[in-house]
Amino acid sequence: MRLIKPFIAFTILFCNISLLAQAQSTTAIPANDDLSIGTFKDCVAYLKEDSLVLENSLIKRVFRFNHGNLSTRLLVNKQSGKSWSFGGNQPDFSLPFTPDTTADATFKVQTITETPQHAAHLEAEVIVSHKDFKVKRIFRIYPETPAMACDTYFKGTASKWSILRQEINKVVTDHLPLTGNNWKVTSIEFFDATDHNNNLVQEYPRTAYKSEVQLRGNLLLMNERPSKEGIFWLKEAPVSSVQLGYPGFDFSIRFNDFKAVGVGIAPGDLSDNSWVRGYSIVTGIAQQGEEGLERALRIYQQNLKPANPEVDNMIMLNTWGDRGQDKNINEAFILNEITLGSKLGITHLQMDDGWQTGRSGASAFGGGSLDSIWHNPNYWKPDPHKFPNGFGKILAAAKKEGITISTWFNPSTDNSFKNWQKDAAVLINQYKEYGIHVWKIDGVRIEDKQAEINFRKMLDTVVESTNHQAVFNLDVTAGKRFGYNYFYEYGNLFLENRYTDFASYYPHFTLRNLWMLSKYLPPQRLQIEFLNKWRNTDKYPKGDLFAPGRYSFDYLFAITLPAQPLAWMEARNLPKEAFNTARLIKAYKKYWKEWHSGQIFPIGEEPSGISWTGFQSVLKDRSSGYVLVFREMTPCKESAFKLSRLPAGKYSFELIAGEGKNFKATIQSDNQVTFKLSGERSFALYHYHLIQ
Repeated sequence: MRLIKPFIAFTILFCNISLLAQAQSTTAIPANDDLSIGTFKDCVAYLKEDSLVLENSLIKRVFRFNHGNLSTRLLVNKQSGKSWSFGGNQPDFSLPFTPDTTADATFKVQTITETPQHAAHLEAEVIVSHKDFKVKRIFRIYPETPAMACDTYFKGTASKWSILRQEINKVVTDHLPLTGNNWKVTSIEFFDATDHNNNLVQEYPRTAYKSEVQLRGNLLLMNERPSKEGIFWLKEAPVSSVQLGYPGFDFSIRFNDFKAVGVGIAPGDLSDNSWVRGYSIVTGIAQQGEEGLERALRIYQQNLKPANPEVDNMIMLNTWGDRGQDKNINEAFILNEITLGSKLGITHLQMDDGWQTGRSGASAFGGGSLDSIWHNPNYWKPDPHKFPNGFGKILAAAKKEGITISTWFNPSTDNSFKNWQKDAAVLINQYKEYGIHVWKIDGVRIEDKQAEINFRKMLDTVVESTNHQAVFNLDVTAGKRFGYNYFYEYGNLFLENRYTDFASYYPHFTLRNLWMLSKYLPPQRLQIEFLNKWRNTDKYPKGDLFAPGRYSFDYLFAITLPAQPLAWMEARNLPKEAFNTARLIKAYKKYWKEWHSGQIFPIGEEPSGISWTGFQSVLKDRSSGYVLVFREMTPCKESAFKLSRLPAGKYSFELIAGEGKNFKATIQSDNQVTFKLSGERSFALYHYHLIQ
């Protein structure tokens, strides 16, 4: 028997005309006593008889409820009118065994209010109770978003599941029996651990066939030919290589059978007392081929978390990039960095490893460790010899210069973060005593599900205790961490450590990594480094045409503009001429809010050191936006770029920064615009708008 628990009573809903009016006219709400329904803006979710309907103004998905064992009946692109109908009774979500007869299924809908970490949205919850365990699936529907997500939770025990060791994580999280034999798919695999990887994106194009093909990646783009209508799946999980209980692939495709696989939970992870969260799956729709799917994905990504330019935008100075390690960090040093950083134009100064009393394993003095941190209760207190006034004097100086102080923190990884409460207390105390609310989180190792659970508890506790003011720079440079599509809500990503000391910093490498990631991720979420190009010129091969010393300091900073610039250096080591870049930084700050408010995508050629390349920021008002172009070391003085989503007409391109000139261009249906730069290793940032 199915048990239905309506979130909002039917009679109240239909008396509340103003609430129902929020649903667009394209959404038909049935009138029936056998109905559980919720609405939020253009989002609607309801269960009527054996049909579960989830939709907003852009996407609609209809399931057969089937005692909570949902199977998709209809998927609709409401913009184009394209729909896919499905038969059969195979559930979209399935375990690697046949569970016992369903004892109970519940459904409810609720509106989730906005926080700085989560945008307001509608949630539809389905719980299925089996003999010894329960599965909860929560569908998240965001207003005006061509995609909807599904989070999966487990509770109880799973004895049958435990027996099937070989199939332990081949849990199917979504299933679409797409008809037709002309589906082109591309799976995109991401790589973090950037201390070891310098190729962060890999695309695997395939054509569906009668035999199953297994694909790795967090993202699958599915295009139906020749219609150019498409569907995407986004697996909200760490990168494939470090997912928990990884079955060896993320998606499988063959004629009439497309599946997303893996939840990151093993039977031994289940608990009788609490829900255990697995990986999530997002289903989205679009037209216009892969480009349309990438834009639809970006809408979803940008609608997940409310944008707050005052918090999100930062130009951070972190002195670790000059390899001084903890030798130099003390009150006098930081006070001087605040003065020089202000002269350069930074907004945040981050005190990396070395501010604390405890000594880490990366200490220049040796003898340190990050194991068993809590054997020393004073480990995370400011070093009294380096900071005799605590952080008080530093914070006062920073406030005077309009700079936010941040600290580095490495939570204790012992026994799956068992000391997470003590770790959280360190950051909460910094917030209460000093007002610090931005932290770099480093050294994380997610080796098992309990580690993930405890680490998330730590972050959530800090968020709640700081009244949602906490911002985390999550380091993804090494270890088993969270990748690019997981723990999305907590802040931005510290992408990579690069050093002139080891000749590992090449400007075109940094530009390439940012360019490739920005096709599938909002670059605004990434911290991207620029270094002191005057250091260690002798460490690069003689005659190396790509060495950082051959580029202007402005150019190095310009590479970071689509992201959050990270001055990975000690400002005191910069020569006087470096501070001329303050003019560029000042010009950038005038436009960074609007520039970052758009959808920023790569344009031009893949950066190689000898290409024409760049980025475009597409604003909601498509008749205006921004373009950042780079002429690398190429003899070609001009290059045509295909811009995105510009209505035909005559445009004015106004130079904000760089070496270009103002110009006007008439754009036809091909969206081609030619840019000119007179010198190699040069750039230009433009604002464009339609003039007629």
